[in-house]
Amino acid sequence: MKLESIEIVEDRTAGSRCDEGFLRVARLRLRNVYDDGTRSDPYPCDVVSRPGSDAVVAVLYEVDGARRVRVLLREAPRAPIYLRRHKRFVHADPREYLSIAEVVAGLVEEADGPGDDGLRRRAAAEAFEEAGCRVEPGSFAPIGGESFASPGTSDEKVYFCAGPAHLERAGDAPGDGTTMEEHGEIVVRELGAAIEACRTAEIPDMKTEVALLRLADHLGYIPQLGLFADELPDRLRERHAGLGVAPRADGAGA
Repeated sequence: MKLESIEIVEDRTAGSRCDEGFLRVARLRLRNVYDDGTRSDPYPCDVVSRPGSDAVVAVLYEVDGARRVRVLLREAPRAPIYLRRHKRFVHADPREYLSIAEVVAGLVEEADGPGDDGLRRRAAAEAFEEAGCRVEPGSFAPIGGESFASPGTSDEKVYFCAGPAHLERAGDAPGDGTTMEEHGEIVVRELGAAIEACRTAEIPDMKTEVALLRLADHLGYIPQLGLFADELPDRLRERHAGLGVAPRADGAGA
C-alpha cells in the first residue's frame, strides 16, 4: 500500500490554546539586559517546544568487504512539508513533498536516563523502532557535539551518533504506533551518493546532511574520492585530519 495524499480533516488552530497539543508555543515579550544596566525595548518572541525537546540522530551504517560505506535512511510521510502546497511563498516551490528520506532519529525519553548512556539507549531504541535493526547501545559513538535545529524559533537540541549495523537485516520495523510513522520504507544508499542527494535537494533534510557528513569524518572516509584516509598516498595521508569531537563542558555526549 502506497500513500497517495494527505487530507486535512479539521483545522483546530483557531480554537486551540498554544500550551496544549504535541507542539507547545510560548508567546513571550522579552527585553535584553545589558552590562551597563540599560535594557532594550520589549519585543515579542515565540518559542516552540516538543515533549522533552532534545532528540537523538542515530546514523546506521555498514562498511562491506570492499570498504564501501552504506547508510540506512527511512522514507516516510511528513505532513508539515506536504502541506506547503496550500501556501504561497516568495520563492515558488514546484515540488510536492509527500515523503522524505531521513536518518533514524527520535526524541529522548525520561526512561532513557541522563548522559551518554541515556542517549545511546535512545539511539538503539530508535534503530529498532524505525528500521528494525538491533544495535547494542554501546556500539553507538558520538559524531560531533550537539546542535540546535532552529534556534530562532525552537529550543530543540539534536545529538548526533552513529552505529554499525547489518543493513541487510533491516525491515519489519515495529514503529512507534502513530499514524504518522505508518508505511515507512527503508532506503540503503552509498554514503557519497546519499550526501550528494542532500546537496541536490533530492533529500532536503538538514539534519540528515549534517549527520552523513559527520559520519564520513568519523570514519575517515572521503566521499568525493570514495576512499578512506588510510588509502591515500603517504604525503596526503599525513595532511589529512578529522575535525574531531570536542568534549562538552558538562562531560556528556552522544
